[in-house]
Amino acid sequence: MNRRELLFWLSALGGLGPKALAQVLENPSRLYELPPYGDVTLLYFSDLHGQAFPHYFMEPPNLIPPKPLMGRPGYLTGEAILRYYGVERKTPLAYLLSYLDFVELAKAFGPIGGLSALAALIRKQKAQVEAEGGRVLVLDGGDTWTNSGLSLLTQGEAIVDWQNLVGVDHMVSHWEWTLGRERAEALFKKLKGEHLSYNVVDELFGDPLYPAYRIHQMGRYALAIVGATYPYVKVSHPEEFTEGLSFALDVRRLQEAVDQARAEGADAVVLLSHNGLQLDAALAERVKGIDLILSGHTHDLTPSPWRVGKTWIVAGSAAGKALMRVDLKLTKGGIANLRLRILPVLARHLPGAPDVEAFLEKTLAPHRQHLLEPLAVSESLLYKRDTLYSTWDELVGQAVKALYPEVDLVFSPAVRWGTTILPGQAITRDHLYAYLGFTYPDLYLFWLRGEQIRNTLEDIASNVFTPDPFYQQGGDVSRVFGLRYVLDPDAPVGKRIREVEVGGKPLDPNRRYLAASYGGRLQRVGEAKAGYEPRPIYQVLEEYLKAAGRVRVLPKPNVRVLGRNYRVPEVGS
Repeated sequence: MNRRELLFWLSALGGLGPKALAQVLENPSRLYELPPYGDVTLLYFSDLHGQAFPHYFMEPPNLIPPKPLMGRPGYLTGEAILRYYGVERKTPLAYLLSYLDFVELAKAFGPIGGLSALAALIRKQKAQVEAEGGRVLVLDGGDTWTNSGLSLLTQGEAIVDWQNLVGVDHMVSHWEWTLGRERAEALFKKLKGEHLSYNVVDELFGDPLYPAYRIHQMGRYALAIVGATYPYVKVSHPEEFTEGLSFALDVRRLQEAVDQARAEGADAVVLLSHNGLQLDAALAERVKGIDLILSGHTHDLTPSPWRVGKTWIVAGSAAGKALMRVDLKLTKGGIANLRLRILPVLARHLPGAPDVEAFLEKTLAPHRQHLLEPLAVSESLLYKRDTLYSTWDELVGQAVKALYPEVDLVFSPAVRWGTTILPGQAITRDHLYAYLGFTYPDLYLFWLRGEQIRNTLEDIASNVFTPDPFYQQGGDVSRVFGLRYVLDPDAPVGKRIREVEVGGKPLDPNRRYLAASYGGRLQRVGEAKAGYEPRPIYQVLEEYLKAAGRVRVLPKPNVRVLGRNYRVPEVGS
């Protein structure tokens, strides 16, 4: 890390005097030593997705917005997000924010995240604040327990054990529920912190099953933390995981929780949310009395707070890339001011936590060979996150087609989680689980008519490109290998998908096509292929990788987007 990079990092994390600056240049760890501010410090992370070890995570080349939402946080990528926040290219903060120069910066700054480095950073920040007499809350924005090798093999327990070691005070949830209701409820009981949710209720009677909020006395002032679970759990995942529960978005119930917290003496209200940035911005306009929203689910990162009406919004990144430090200066009836700092979890430059490393070593021991065995080497950049396409989904499509050549098209779910594989890096089973760690991983083969395929694409586009965040009920656009089409995100509902081709020929609405799909429920729409037994998608990919030895997937999007500048990342080497 050179002097210029350190100076920029310094400007990103807060100013220091000349003497402190000289010390920082000798010891980069001093960049994390912030002067005290305000009445309470919130240490916030979100969307960890069980990533236990340092890894790489590239930001999306494309976040295609509905036209009314263009240019706002949550839809900024590349140069646009750097300009918006005043960040210089090829700096540590640019590495966290943008896909530009990713391979170069990954080699320069190293991997991000890991439970040991994140735990050590949380503890050090907490100790610094408490040494000055301040108060600290450690807040987890959800999507924490699942979607990695260690989480899958321990059914989430390893990650809960880590939360307890770190001292998480409150969390909210989403993918946690894909462990199944019984397992999720058992782990919430094991958690030493508290799961908050205004909207996890009994489906039959409407009774809340968890506290909606908790009030903390912070010296002269009281601070309420209100919890919001992802409201579309039952839409996004098989219903059998959450029988008897409702997660519905309920503005009235949320308003009542905020009002009740204030009636009980809360001066300020913080919403710990897994709604996603756009929905949280919409809620800030409708629900009165929320001073700050800590937003998770959409994996966004906000170097400065987004002000919507009278509410600040801070998004907490993903995959263990950053710890958000939010220092609040309270006043009677609200938040007088706040200071936000992104604390990058650059594993190579941060000390680990010895007890967490020992815990990880013990937990990993029975699974080490299975998780860390190299399966193949990637000769190109493999990434997941993008609105429409990724080289990882291209690789999965190639694998399915190679093993099942009769398949016409392969649907991959557009989840936001995953990791990134650099050119020349070995692909392990741990990487497979980071991309494919579903608790419902089976690959299905089934028949769909052309008209059903077009209607499916239109339904997905209607969900993603609606300008009303209250009707955005999922991730990005599902990828479809073997199919090409033109997308007009600004067209009316039902007319966004054009010029669909399968295998280089126009889609025939009356023909039956053999489709493959995993991580969703599309197979319920079609007719199962006779004689085929579903198997986990990660087993399919493992078989393909072992046979191939080396893979090379260059970005060749199968979607042409009208009215937007669609980009592909630099390949790098």
